This record gives sequence, C-alpha cells and structure tokens, in this order.
Amino acid sequence: MNIKYSDKSLKDLKSFSSPDRELIVKKLHYLAQNFELLKESKKVRELKGSEFSSQYRFTVARKIRVLFRVEEEDIILLVLRVGFRKSIY
Repeated sequence: MNIKYSDKSLKDLKSFSSPDRELIVKKLHYLAQNFELLKESKKVRELKGSEFSSQYRFTVARKIRVLFRVEEEDIILLVLRVGFRKSIY
C-alpha cells in the first residue's frame, strides 16, 4: 500500500518535534503494511458521520491521531490530518 500525504497533513507533521515526526512516519509505514490486521484492533477505527467512505482514525500514540482515507482504485493510504487528540477532530 502506497502512502500519500495531503498538504495539510505535511503542515501538521512539521508542527511536531523531530522524534515525534520520526515515530509518526514509522507508524504510518507499519500501518500501510499491516492495515487489515490493525483494522481488527482498536488502533484503527472507521470514522462515523463522515461525508466520505473509507475514512479512518489511527492511534499513533496515547495523544497522537492520524486521520486517513484508503482509496481502493490504487490502494493508496491518503493521510488527511496528523495531530493531538484534543485538536484533530
């Protein structure tokens, strides 16, 4: 599964410290390789009430969340937002 980042998510990533950015990117690559497995756990949840289908939330760390969408045609993981739990939604 390929990973693409939206402009907003890249801006969000820059707001994190270097160790946090490295952790987030490492976890996103892990997510891309193990999406189906993580989908069955509590780490990945489908967003309810979203206007788009196939949008998910991924728990990177206790307070860090990534919002992403899976585009089936190309099997792309499109990262929409990255941020702290209190401000990402």
